[in-house]
Amino acid sequence: MTHHRTVILGTGFSGLGMAIRLLKDGERDFVLLERAGEIGGTWRDNTYPGCRCDVPSHLYSFSFAPNPNWSSTFSPQQEILDYLRDVATRFGVLPHVRFHTELEFAEWDEDGARWLIETSQGQLTADVLVLGPGPLSEPLVPDIRGLDSFEGAMFHSARWHHDHDLDGERVAVIGTGASAIQFVPEIQPRVGRLHVFQRTPPWVVPHPNRPMKPMERAIYRRLPVAQLGMRAAIYWARESFVLGFRHRRAGRLMERMALKHLEEQVPDPALRAKLTPNYAMGCKRILPTDEWYPALTQPNVEVVTDGIREVRPRSIVGGDGVEREVDTIVLGTGFHVTDLPVSELVRGRDGRTLAEAWDGSPEAYKGAAVAGYPNLFFLVGPNTGLGHNSIVFMIESQVSYVADALRTMRARGARTVAVRPEAQAAYNAEVQEMTRGTVWVNGGCASYYIDRNGRNSTIWPTFTWPFRSRTRRFDEAAYALGAPRPQPVAAPV
Repeated sequence: MTHHRTVILGTGFSGLGMAIRLLKDGERDFVLLERAGEIGGTWRDNTYPGCRCDVPSHLYSFSFAPNPNWSSTFSPQQEILDYLRDVATRFGVLPHVRFHTELEFAEWDEDGARWLIETSQGQLTADVLVLGPGPLSEPLVPDIRGLDSFEGAMFHSARWHHDHDLDGERVAVIGTGASAIQFVPEIQPRVGRLHVFQRTPPWVVPHPNRPMKPMERAIYRRLPVAQLGMRAAIYWARESFVLGFRHRRAGRLMERMALKHLEEQVPDPALRAKLTPNYAMGCKRILPTDEWYPALTQPNVEVVTDGIREVRPRSIVGGDGVEREVDTIVLGTGFHVTDLPVSELVRGRDGRTLAEAWDGSPEAYKGAAVAGYPNLFFLVGPNTGLGHNSIVFMIESQVSYVADALRTMRARGARTVAVRPEAQAAYNAEVQEMTRGTVWVNGGCASYYIDRNGRNSTIWPTFTWPFRSRTRRFDEAAYALGAPRPQPVAAPV
């Protein structure tokens, strides 16, 4: 059984960012566990047609590794994956990655002050366990009667079957979220008939994406500071979106812009009524696209809003009783966000899994540490998700915080570090107080921001710069540091 100072789960932005920081701090005794055969996280798994980031390219990258070669202002999936591969290679992370190694179980060993970790490739132990699986890593398959009986092709957008030919087929798309609004316009011209099953219409805004000019790329290559300046400008512009989520009057201005976009692109009043949200903008994820509405107006597309009664071997029966024959079902139904599967695999001091401790409402101290789980840190943990800015900003904030925690452990010679329950409780009470009155809880919709207990356990409910400020330094007073490591006794001379 091998032992490492630190074990990191996942090789998306979070895992890679943590590994790079460890290398920068002189740490070499760490490994990254990756269940797949290559790095990349969600940008490796989501390869559906039209997949693109909805955060500007300059922001959706590490601040210490700007990319002057983006082809457009909002990066497509393949370019982001190539960027992550380049970063992992350039900063020397790949030798630390254990591919095809899936976490099966992790248990805290109190006597040994270490994590006992079971993987698909065997056992290992670690002083510190860092979880960076990401909230968009486990596809959610809806609980629909008869779904398992379907005899045609069926796949989730995050597991796209590229070898399956959709040309001329009768296709049903279930879900109208961030993935569907990108892949539906791509497959619509190819399929014979497209039935889009919509539970809740999304708020859609015009997409500001455009090709990056050769002159821009040349300037960024020669003057990296220019790209950092553009990044800063975009960051502060995105921060202003919070005003619309926290103040209803500002939100209504954004809604008018979105409704104008809908009116201009959907002339049919009956279809437009189906696509008009009846909840406050921002309550669910806002989706930028210029292609979604035009695709839905095409003669081979039907938008179904009556729900699904059942799925049969070759058809779907809607809530209105109409049976529609289909050849393929594509699930655009999102991910397990507030019920992360990894929470079922990690046991702390009292023997409970994270899922048992959370009981449906994940919470952590600064999204990073959980009481009762020593030497465990999350990246993109509870209440670090965003509805307005770049998650990479939050990741870098947390990486810095965790790195400072590890530095403090070394400086104090501590074996363990565990957040105090009272510190975690006070912090989360503050987060929930900040959430009160915001669109995320008062917007009149059901979203993955809210857990099964009706609590916001996903979104950081204000500007991101205060989060950066809170995580700039490891606040030792909020933690209990374990006994110093025993020092070897010098042999008598």
